[in-house]
Parts: sequence; structure tokens; C-alpha cells
Amino acid sequence: MNDSGALLPWLVIREDDNGNRYRVGRYSTRAEAQKVADSLEDRGHKQLYWIERLGQDSTAGRTGTRN
Repeated sequence: MNDSGALLPWLVIREDDNGNRYRVGRYSTRAEAQKVADSLEDRGHKQLYWIERLGQDSTAGRTGTRN
């Protein structure tokens, strides 16, 4: 059995205007996750997107800004 967390440790997280958080996807590299988060932000949505590594404090990997 594979531990998918070891293969896809990078998460893209979205937070909406009400503070609800959702996992958008899991990725194998930080660069891949950042590219997805940047792409979503570029669409002009008002949600906040950030990346974090599995097992990491949820505030440490925030890279996005609310549009």
C-alpha cells in the first residue's frame, strides 16, 4: 500500500469570504502547487489561496492574497 501523502505532500488551500477552508488539490512539488495557486488567483476570484506541506502549520505556507 502506498502512502499518497509521501508522493503528493503539497496542498493548495482556498479560504472563502466566510473563513471556510477547502483543499483544492495535492501536488508532488512546491513549484507545481504554487503554479496552481497563482493561476487561481489570476482569475480574479475573491478567495484566498495558499500552499502548505502536509504536516506543516496551516499559517506557515500561506503565499496568496485576497483579491
